[in-house]
Amino acid sequence: MMSVTFKEKPVTLLGNQLKAGDQAPDFKVLANDMSEVTLADSKGSVRLIAAVPSVDTGVCDAEVRRFNEEASKLGNVKVLTISVDLPFAQKRWCAAAGIENVQTLSDHRDLSFGKAYGVAIEELRLLARSVFVIDSSDKITYVEYVDEVTSHPNYEAAIEAAKAAK
Repeated sequence: MMSVTFKEKPVTLLGNQLKAGDQAPDFKVLANDMSEVTLADSKGSVRLIAAVPSVDTGVCDAEVRRFNEEASKLGNVKVLTISVDLPFAQKRWCAAAGIENVQTLSDHRDLSFGKAYGVAIEELRLLARSVFVIDSSDKITYVEYVDEVTSHPNYEAAIEAAKAAK
C-alpha cells in the first residue's frame, strides 16, 4: 500500500490500489446533466481518466486545462476527469474555463469510482490525484497515484501512455 499525503499529512485511501495489467473496475458516476456514466459507456475506446480533488482549486484547474488541450491531439482517446464536485459546479466551471475536450464526471453520490480505483480519501471525502489509462479492452495500461495530492501528475507519461494504448 503506497502512502499518499494531502498538504504533507498522511491520508487513508479507500479501496484497492490498481496497477498496469489489471482489469479496469466498473464504476457509476454522474455527468453534468445528472445522467449516470459507467466505464462500459466508453467501451471500445482508450480512456485517460484523471481523478482530482476539486476543479475549483489551482492545481486541478491547471490539470484539467492541460488535459483538455492535449485531448484534441489524442484522436480516439476519451479524456475523463472525475472529482466529487457536484455536477452543477462542474458544468459551470467547464463553461467558464472553455473545457470542450474533457468530460467532467462527479463521484459525489457514492464514491463508486474512488473506492473501485483506490483513490477515495477517507478523511476528506475527496479523490486523491491520480491518472489511469485504460485500453479499448478495459485493461489498465498506466497508473499514477500522485504521492502528494496537491502536486501535479506526470502529464507527459500519461499522454504517452494514452497514445500507446490500443
